[in-house]
Amino acid sequence: MKAFTQLDTYEARGSFEGWLTRIATNTCLNLLRSAKRRPELTAADLSEDEGAWLENRLAGAAAERQQSAERGMVAADLAERVLDTMSEDDRLVLMMMDGEEASVKEVSEATGWTESKVKVKAMRARRRMREAVEKLLGI
Repeated sequence: MKAFTQLDTYEARGSFEGWLTRIATNTCLNLLRSAKRRPELTAADLSEDEGAWLENRLAGAAAERQQSAERGMVAADLAERVLDTMSEDDRLVLMMMDGEEASVKEVSEATGWTESKVKVKAMRARRRMREAVEKLLGI
């Protein structure tokens, strides 16, 4: 890639093969020099305490991701249950705008509604959904 981007610098004084070889050699040398400036740390280089600390941090991060995924599944299930109780128009506008992130114009074109009607329907559908969730959760 580097040779292709630098093709305009080739002056044809030597062989093309030599020019390409020089670019490859210099690129490899630069990578090796860069690796020396930023040495990698391996797990074997850690002390026992450092290894235990890192293991605990990784376990904690994994547990947080698991809990987050579970909360997401619960929220998705709740949203699906609430959407099932709503009218077709409310469900359609919410799924398109909030689920698929369609614009007001896209929803308008797909449904044949005016843009102002889409905005009003979305606002009312969101309010009805919020009320249904609050009722379901006993808020």
